[in-house]
Amino acid sequence: MRIDEIILFSTHIENQKHFYKYTLGLEQLIDSPNEISFKVGASVLTFRYKNEMKPSHVAFNIPSGAINDAELWLKKRLTIIPSGDGNITNFESWKAQAIYFYDADQNIMEFIARDLVEAKKEALFSVSSLLSISEMAIATNDIETIYNSINELKHIPIFDGDFSRFCALGNHDGLFILIDNTKKKWYPTNDQVFTSEFIIKGDYNFSFINGAIES
Repeated sequence: MRIDEIILFSTHIENQKHFYKYTLGLEQLIDSPNEISFKVGASVLTFRYKNEMKPSHVAFNIPSGAINDAELWLKKRLTIIPSGDGNITNFESWKAQAIYFYDADQNIMEFIARDLVEAKKEALFSVSSLLSISEMAIATNDIETIYNSINELKHIPIFDGDFSRFCALGNHDGLFILIDNTKKKWYPTNDQVFTSEFIIKGDYNFSFINGAIES
């Protein structure tokens, strides 16, 4: 599942600009008072100003085997959120390892190295090691309805989970992470899960507004 662009909303455009441009060092593509965007490998991450927003969760794919290098790289730039036995969570059933941190809007961001995503590992980890946006969270109190709405636009397989509390849709290249915000909190922070709006472009093109899929 290819994710070309994720558009999130922000009340602090300048803070987000500083974080993604200077803390992480991403290449900036759009720079205006109301919209900023950054290159994340083959994807684009965009923030549009809105006077109200709720934090969410987004993940970036990195090369398989690069998670320890990514940890060292991130430690020089920000505070990593503890997870697993230290800073890295091993998802054995997904054949993946992940590391988490907050951005300027308290979105929970993730670097994830998947064994089944083929990509050359660079000698030194850098911002150019980021491959793509690989996960977008969708918080809801009705996972099955959201699944049906996406599936009606274009068939999407269930990767993991079910409709009760957590359901991942897609594949190793791209996933929608559906979470029931009445039953679960965010991993690994245990933060409250809010219904956060976004727009996606790629193999799936829709807006998630007011808790519903709009094509």
